[in-house]
Amino acid sequence: MSEEELIFTAIAELSTGKIAETENATGMAENKISAKKGGQVAKNARIELEEQTGKTVVSDKSFLPKKVR
Repeated sequence: MSEEELIFTAIAELSTGKIAETENATGMAENKISAKKGGQVAKNARIELEEQTGKTVVSDKSFLPKKVR
């Protein structure tokens, strides 16, 4: 996972938490709605950055090391 991917994941998590707090979300169903909205915030930011830079944020990097065979 690249630095950019980590940052956009953090944006999604922060946005989800703030939206859930603002909407007083309780239970799985309400928090799922907040999570969708928070994910959309991060997606929109990612798309905007990709349009401005002409470069993709998503990479094929993995945080986990490949298994030794």
